Amino acid sequence: MSVLEQSRHLVTEIPGPRSRELPERKNGAVSRAVATTMPVYAARAFGGIVEDVDGNRFIDLGSGIAVTTIGNSAPRVVDAVRRQVGEFTHTCFMITPYEGYVAVAEQLARLTPGDFEKRSALFNSGAEAVENAIKIARAYTRRTAVVAFDHAYHGRTNLTMALTAKSMPYKHSFGPFAPDVYRAPLSYPFRDAQFSKELATDGELAARRAIEVIDKQVGAVDLAAVVIEPIQGEGGFIVPAEGFLGALADWCRNNGVVFIADEVQTGFARTGAMFACEHECLVPDLIVTAKGIAGGLPLSAVTGRAEIMDAPHPGGLGGTYGGNPLACAAALAAIETIEADGLVERARRIETVMKDRLNRLQAGDPRIGDVRGRGAMIAIELVKPGGVEPDPELTRALCAGCHAAGVIVLSCGTFGNVLRFLPPLTISDELLHEALDVLSDVLANL
Repeated sequence: MSVLEQSRHLVTEIPGPRSRELPERKNGAVSRAVATTMPVYAARAFGGIVEDVDGNRFIDLGSGIAVTTIGNSAPRVVDAVRRQVGEFTHTCFMITPYEGYVAVAEQLARLTPGDFEKRSALFNSGAEAVENAIKIARAYTRRTAVVAFDHAYHGRTNLTMALTAKSMPYKHSFGPFAPDVYRAPLSYPFRDAQFSKELATDGELAARRAIEVIDKQVGAVDLAAVVIEPIQGEGGFIVPAEGFLGALADWCRNNGVVFIADEVQTGFARTGAMFACEHECLVPDLIVTAKGIAGGLPLSAVTGRAEIMDAPHPGGLGGTYGGNPLACAAALAAIETIEADGLVERARRIETVMKDRLNRLQAGDPRIGDVRGRGAMIAIELVKPGGVEPDPELTRALCAGCHAAGVIVLSCGTFGNVLRFLPPLTISDELLHEALDVLSDVLANL
């Protein structure tokens, strides 16, 4: 296994000569619809560093969008996958089952919130898992309607595009979308404060607003499920006001509606808890996981109350590659790494470091409207000075400047004005501070 030096190191301009050559091949072979963020091509990655084809080393504050939470090429994951690939690569669990799939389901039952009997089903991607969670909820309730929220992102399949709020680049020109999907207002404290300080800080009040919309648009009698990210991802790393999620969950429980927590981006230690629901002692009926579950291999899951998960008929759930044995081996190793190496606690330390630095940066720069997030899922929202008008142009320039200086950062948000940070939990404080130094320097010169 190749181990990279954990340091930022630039040997060419960005992009270098090899990274300038490869786009020509990409353009000739890959659909233009598959866009890329970084101007360089990866050659190796380990821990918190990505090395490109020209030998430049970048500090990784993206983790492949929260996938390599335990660090890239984590040793336990590498060893587990090597062992498994030598045994067998595929049988299809629905044809010839294997223990690894069962073991992952057992771990999910142990780790996810709730002390009731649980079941799981494994899939490949977060979108696939969200779509199957909706199928399960509909089978259980015998209802069809689904509610999602403003700023939500749930995937790129037809149903999950219907659940996703933002048009570009996710939905534009791809409709019509799956029917019987409705949208309710989210608690967005930074922007809610424009209208009401009370609404921005009182999660139960914000929930009452959302529930009123749900009641009027749908009605509980026809509603199968409410699906929500405990902290919104693509929508802008929005942390709802305290009490919002709990009030929604209570309403669902009182009305026979399945409450689905989409923890695709927030799960597996990312937010300083194993799952973001835990921050508010929230116990969802179904929880959807992916991304950080398997250390970089494609795997997702729906886990929840046994009576709900068992509602579909035998053979109603599955897929050719769902719960692939290599991905299952990786997931078991990833979970072991999180627990053995204290990565939940490490995420909390990263939050302390990042918020301290970013809050100080905000105090001296009116363009930083908000600093928010939990654990190693932190964001800044960039605005025009003197108000809350989004500044996507500044966000793009800041991202580009960081990339050129050797730091991988990502943007997000409905308005394209949020800079999000998703460092691997294995990153050192030294690398983290260096990356934030780069960010500060680039911002100061814009």
